[in-house]
Amino acid sequence: MSRRPSSRYSEMPMRVTDSRMSLINATPQNKDNVFGKLNIPKPHSTTSERRTSFFGKGIGAGGQRNSMFGAYGGPEKMKDPRPLHDKAFVQQCIKQLCEFLVERGFPGSITVKALQSPSTKEFLKIFEFVYSFLEPSFQMPTAKVEEEIPRMLKDLGYPFALSKSSMYSIGAPHTWPQALGALIWLIDTVKLFSGVREQGLLFSDFSDELCDLEGGAEYNKLFMEYCSDTYNKFMQGADTFEDEDEDYLNKLKKLYNVDEALLKSQQEKHAMLMEHVERLERESQTDRLAGKRTEKLRLQADLQKLQNYRCTLEAHKTGLENKAAGLSEELEAAEMQLDGLKQERTRLQLILENQKFTPADIERINRERNELQQTVQSLNQSLEEAEQLVWNEEVNLSKTKEKAELKVAEYNKLGRKLKLIPQSAENACGHDFEIRTDYSATTITQYKTQIQNPLKNMIVDVEDEYSRLTNVKLSLEETVEQVKSNILDKQNDIKHLKEQIRRVDQQLEHDMQEMVQEEEKWVAEVDSAETHKKRLEKNVKQGCEEAEEELKAAQQQYHVVVQETNEENRMVFKNLTDVFTSAVNHLCAVEKHCSEQLKRFDKLKEVVHEDEADMKQLTDLVDNFVKKVNRF
Repeated sequence: MSRRPSSRYSEMPMRVTDSRMSLINATPQNKDNVFGKLNIPKPHSTTSERRTSFFGKGIGAGGQRNSMFGAYGGPEKMKDPRPLHDKAFVQQCIKQLCEFLVERGFPGSITVKALQSPSTKEFLKIFEFVYSFLEPSFQMPTAKVEEEIPRMLKDLGYPFALSKSSMYSIGAPHTWPQALGALIWLIDTVKLFSGVREQGLLFSDFSDELCDLEGGAEYNKLFMEYCSDTYNKFMQGADTFEDEDEDYLNKLKKLYNVDEALLKSQQEKHAMLMEHVERLERESQTDRLAGKRTEKLRLQADLQKLQNYRCTLEAHKTGLENKAAGLSEELEAAEMQLDGLKQERTRLQLILENQKFTPADIERINRERNELQQTVQSLNQSLEEAEQLVWNEEVNLSKTKEKAELKVAEYNKLGRKLKLIPQSAENACGHDFEIRTDYSATTITQYKTQIQNPLKNMIVDVEDEYSRLTNVKLSLEETVEQVKSNILDKQNDIKHLKEQIRRVDQQLEHDMQEMVQEEEKWVAEVDSAETHKKRLEKNVKQGCEEAEEELKAAQQQYHVVVQETNEENRMVFKNLTDVFTSAVNHLCAVEKHCSEQLKRFDKLKEVVHEDEADMKQLTDLVDNFVKKVNRF
């Protein structure tokens, strides 16, 4: 029944070390904790002597705790101390609820987003699912649900009021936090119930008939006596109840007829069987080497943890030794002061015995006594203020330690991201950059020499590498700019070459058109010659055969010349196309190829001129033939 939290805010030693567990959890069947395991932040104490009790408003001036019952025995209405309107706390509760539903196999899809503002139907499904762990045969009633749910929570011992009107609009922002708090409390109750059910019975040597005792009058009587005694001592200022726990445990053992020797033998047998099972499981594994490696890694991790814990204990031991030395010095000074006060008291006692007091002396003594009482009161007040100041400083120290741990965690996270942690990381270079949570002065100095100097050296190396890469980048950018300028020049040259090729194509096309026109003229002339030949066939038979032979020879020669001309034209087009493709791919090859094509084109012109000369000769031959015919 201790109300002291597991992590104390104060660094001062407790009056009595709380190294026990509450024996309420050691009963055969644990009673449900009506307050669950809510994540309620513990209120800070305003004085170093007592902290606020959950069952009352505070502690009286005389050191007694106030009861939750008023002067007339009526219970006061309790206010929910949880920050249900804090968004961060609400998100934490929603996440906890979602994880519980997913782990326990909630029928249907459930997400954190859906739990931000659930409907009344979804809330009823969730409540029915969670409540079924306490009562498997439970079914949600169909009528007056808004009255049944607060009643069931109240029957379970929910200490805070849940209004009937909030059941009508569960998903509203002003009602959902209260309903969510009730669900979280119910989940904690289910977890506690499941944990007790899985633990089973503590005493295993009594018969099935005696199992009914845990719900009977004798067990309830023992439990109520234990609760009453511990609560009375708690209200008187006690924090631990070792005597009551031991007495309660002895009565339970006597009630259930516990044989401690048999229980111990059963525990030893269970331990031996568990070791045998583990050994058989290890032997049944095929890959023993992997198991040994895993065990080695686990042992190494345990060794590292033990070494860290040993370092922490050594630092704590050093602090305690320092505190013990200071306390011993203070104790010696106090003993010396006490000896002086005893001597002074003896001297004053002798003076008192050897002299008679007058009324003036008595008045003076009373006045001095009043002054001394006022001095004592002021010193007590100063002591309380000093204790309050020490408490505040300890709270600030704990907050500072938490901030330092957060900074250390962020540093280690950043070190892992930068591959500086652990020591075998890629960028660690064999240095240990990890900071562990111990706060001795020697450790801080060691961290400065262990981490700060290698980090400075790495920073210098990184800056040098950065400057070198910057110079390389600048040189590459200059090279890129130069290449771009060269590319622009070459592109301009290519444009000029394309323009020249376009002009050559136009000239070639013009020449081809002229050749086609001349060819048509030649065909027309040949047709006219054939027509004239047919008219003269009857008159000139002898010369006709020669003329026909010459004409056939001229036609054959003409067709040969036309084919050669077409072939040359096709070759010119092909070569010009190749020239254009080569000019785009490589400028030097284009220039060379263009020059070759230009030379070839000049030769082609010469060939064309030669063909024109041949055609002229053929024309002259035809003219001569016509003249000869005309002569005949």
